[in-house]
Amino acid sequence: MANVVKIGNAQGFWGDSPSAPATLAHQVPDMGYLTLDYLAEVSMSILAKQRQRDPQAGYARDFIDVAASLAPFWRGGRKLRIVTNAGALNPASCARAVAQTLRSLDCRALRIAVVSGDDVLPALRHSQNDFSNLESGRPLSDVNDRLVTANAYLGAAPLADALAQGADIVITGRVADPSLTVGPCLYHFGWNHHDYDRLAGATVAGHLIECGTQVTGGITTDWLDVPDVAHIGYPVVEVAEDGSCTVTKPPRTGGRVNEAIVKEQLVYEIGDPGNYLSPDATVSFLSLRVSEAGPDRVHLAGASGRPPPSTYKVSATYRVGFRASGTLTIFGRGAHEKARRCGEIILQRLREAGAEPAESRVDYLPATDDGGAMEVLLRVTVSDPRREAVERFTREIAPLVTCGPQGTTGYAEGRPAVHEAFGYWPTLIDRELVRPRIEILEV
Repeated sequence: MANVVKIGNAQGFWGDSPSAPATLAHQVPDMGYLTLDYLAEVSMSILAKQRQRDPQAGYARDFIDVAASLAPFWRGGRKLRIVTNAGALNPASCARAVAQTLRSLDCRALRIAVVSGDDVLPALRHSQNDFSNLESGRPLSDVNDRLVTANAYLGAAPLADALAQGADIVITGRVADPSLTVGPCLYHFGWNHHDYDRLAGATVAGHLIECGTQVTGGITTDWLDVPDVAHIGYPVVEVAEDGSCTVTKPPRTGGRVNEAIVKEQLVYEIGDPGNYLSPDATVSFLSLRVSEAGPDRVHLAGASGRPPPSTYKVSATYRVGFRASGTLTIFGRGAHEKARRCGEIILQRLREAGAEPAESRVDYLPATDDGGAMEVLLRVTVSDPRREAVERFTREIAPLVTCGPQGTTGYAEGRPAVHEAFGYWPTLIDRELVRPRIEILEV
């Protein structure tokens, strides 16, 4: 096998540009793997609601259109392999939908692997372990009867196994974001699962590209100086057999890859840089060497790895009640003071009606009164276990259009919608309680 493997990422979250995967595949014709990351922590609760309405739902449906956009490459004989967590709560249904779409486009002779086993909801519900919240320390018994989802962050091993079984498309549920990149490296180079330094290097590469264009200039401190952001290029990592990598982007695309931007992404969403925990290795960033290797090319080497934790992180969600948000716009002199009084009136009326919400928040834009604001946006948000309390709130916004200050407006969209609210419960589960599974579907 080649000494370097090119892996791109063209989806940093559910809602990223749907045209990016096909565009990146066209721009980098020798790219062997394309990763697509759809899942944030709260995504599962949204998908759970969809699955409640339709048992065949519960996955990122955007991926179906993405797969269709890649069909011309596969029909033309391109060996481009996809690794994605678009399967979310229902990877099998996602795979069937992809297969059906590809068949309709006369794109055949492909293998789709379904990686499951991340759903640990039964284990949490029926175990004697307290599965305490990593942030608050509360025992799971506080919310057990309201659990909706619980998914362990799987690692790279089942992804590599799926690729070894000839998968062209690997569709997973919850996996650790960097593992989407580590899996192809593990398979491509034939690394041992105990090659911790190499796995650490691949984890760094995956961490850098998991958020898509953030490493090519998106959200960087000097964003205003980044060229042609309208045509920003998505990232590609060139990973070497020793685990070192080079981060780059397609030529003649917008954005920028330099040492400063890469270092910003390197420390994005990490805790202890000496103990970055993943299912594949415990990684130290402290020994990393970062250097510019040419225009829009940054080289990283020297990551060190140790055995991974004996547990998987679990992202669980639970029902907390209902929420709603309403807005009004206040005009004229004293707009900020008038908006503040309107917020007080809404909450006062809820208290007097016996519908005081468990939580409430009143925001103003601009946030502070400098005495000169002639227009203020008032936003009131409430949440409560009682749906009727939240519904009462939605009926207290409109009256201020006539009983509030002169010029109050902004109610054209009608009453605020009531949404079910979910809480996030991070916890840990012993690895031996989680059994990843692989199924192959022929297109």
